[in-house]
Amino acid sequence: MSRVRLGIIGCGVIGNAHLKSAAETPEIETVAVADLREETAKAAAEKFGVKKVYPSGDALLEDPGIEAVILAMPAFARMPLALRAFAKGKHVLTEKPVAMNADEVKTMIKARGNRIAGCCSPRFRFTRNAEVATKFVASGALGDLRMVRCRAVLAAGKPPKNPPPPWRLKKAMNGGGILLNWGCYDLDYLLGITGWKLKPMMVFAQTWTVPPQFACHAAPGSDAETYYTALIRCEGGTVLSLERGEFMPVQSETAWQIIGTKGSLKLNMTIWNKQGQIIHDDTSTEEGVVTKTLWEGAEDLPPANNQLVQDFAKAIREGRQPMTSLEEALVVQQISDGIYASAERGVAVEIR
Repeated sequence: MSRVRLGIIGCGVIGNAHLKSAAETPEIETVAVADLREETAKAAAEKFGVKKVYPSGDALLEDPGIEAVILAMPAFARMPLALRAFAKGKHVLTEKPVAMNADEVKTMIKARGNRIAGCCSPRFRFTRNAEVATKFVASGALGDLRMVRCRAVLAAGKPPKNPPPPWRLKKAMNGGGILLNWGCYDLDYLLGITGWKLKPMMVFAQTWTVPPQFACHAAPGSDAETYYTALIRCEGGTVLSLERGEFMPVQSETAWQIIGTKGSLKLNMTIWNKQGQIIHDDTSTEEGVVTKTLWEGAEDLPPANNQLVQDFAKAIREGRQPMTSLEEALVVQQISDGIYASAERGVAVEIR
């Protein structure tokens, strides 16, 4: 397989992570980088041995030697660049959240043509625990799914030493807050493990901004949520229960669970550099609930990002869509849009 000639637009923290992954992926040759901050782009290029440096994403897209790009900048800038990339005949992998709203994702899908395009939201589905859980759910061992849930609340720490990034909790720049920063991972993980078979219909939700005593964790002018909870009813009666918060006045707690008529799984999406396990609660009329360890082992997150980038390169050469296609990312975004709409109106809303 010939190496994919890649350009990376955005050389901040996540852009550098993609540059590192690309450098460690034999299927990729990183041809160029671009960033509006000249010194940032030059530093990244020097660090990873990239020869070409462009002052903007548009300039990079004019390079005929680049066949694919990774968009690693705040959400508000991604769709316009993706559209220009498609127009130039380039494949696109966009950071998460995939866009500012579902309408933007639909616009990207229409403009994609026969190009390969996906989102970075499936990072945690490249882990071993996700692979094991996906196969187990697909086997039918849990029966009909009733509840699929995530609860991930993180306690506030001491005031940050460095200023918080201004884009992270501003709706105009990121489309939202913790729901789009981390909730898209939760949704991709749970929807992916269940085979993308859950079809959301209705959502009832609430969001909250950072508590006053922890305002120092957010950049001045931040208006996006740091805590949300939502119930999503899907076709057939399966319910998605989601709760995530950061800078919380509670002890940290994380748990993901899939409950069916025949049994359930307890697992954890965010385990890395430590031991993890998947617990299977099996059932029978004679024994009731019998708890077993389905899998245990250690996860290491950096290789998962490498697999994400490698999957993008292989998808291009194999003529398929990546782990999470734009169509699947659209489902995640539609749920997110529904959560915001429900929280704003104070009523349950349909997910179209």
